[in-house]
Amino acid sequence: MDLRQLRYFAAVVREGQITSAAKTLNMEQPPLSRQMKLLEEELGTPLFDRSGRRLIPTEAGRRLYERSEELLVRLEETLLEIRELGAGIGGTLSIGAVVSCVSLLPGAIERFGREHPAVTFKIQEGDHFQLAELLRKRQIELIVARLPFEAPPDAGDYEVAPLPPDPLAAAVPAGWPEYADRDSFCLSELADRPFLTLKTDRTTGMHERIMQEFAARGAVPRVFCECSSVAVILALVAQGLGASLLPRSVLSSFRSDDFRMLEPEDAVLQAEVGLVWLRDRYLSRSAERFIRELVEGKPPRT
Repeated sequence: MDLRQLRYFAAVVREGQITSAAKTLNMEQPPLSRQMKLLEEELGTPLFDRSGRRLIPTEAGRRLYERSEELLVRLEETLLEIRELGAGIGGTLSIGAVVSCVSLLPGAIERFGREHPAVTFKIQEGDHFQLAELLRKRQIELIVARLPFEAPPDAGDYEVAPLPPDPLAAAVPAGWPEYADRDSFCLSELADRPFLTLKTDRTTGMHERIMQEFAARGAVPRVFCECSSVAVILALVAQGLGASLLPRSVLSSFRSDDFRMLEPEDAVLQAEVGLVWLRDRYLSRSAERFIRELVEGKPPRT
């Protein structure tokens, strides 16, 4: 068995068909089929169930795929490390961001891009669990997330670098007359109106902290809607259906005449933010520099 066969095998598992895997690998179908047969003969066990239209890995095939994925990722990291010796900052930097942190990236990327114009970016959005899986598979190198980072127990060990906190503000419908001439609000006031909260099934940190702030004032918000999408929440606010508390950086990037952004009068509300990456795994030079410049750099642009 060699690394070439492992790459072929991994592609067949991902695609589920020899034909589409061959296209992905830019090769003909018969040589690929022959390589899979040779691999099975060498290992002495079937790697695929060929009874259906798709190739389904057997138990042995699944185990080999898990191990081969790990090996291939390590190989790519090693090759990247070798290529970067003596080279400048360049290549593609893949970053994951939770939905409420995407608004923090444009300013950071703009500043980083001025200093390192040879770097291109790939951005993926998701919740903590989804991004942890992408990080494990090395499809991204860094995550920008609300803290604490809530990942599966078996997802691996992480390094976390806190960034400047992101203050929270209220988004209220422009049509609510009591706020027409105000730039601020008291938290307990929002408990009397329909409340929209940013929350996913698996990540609840910011939502829980907001609920605790209400409780500390003896108030219980009337939660009208829980939603995992910032855009949907703001669309509902703009429609006049309720108010929400969101990071100021988010509200600043979604400005609209249909809702107003108000600052809190009676509380210091802020969301903790950080950069997350895998411990004891190779980081590209661009990732290392991005971490250093964000941690040592300016607070989120609002």
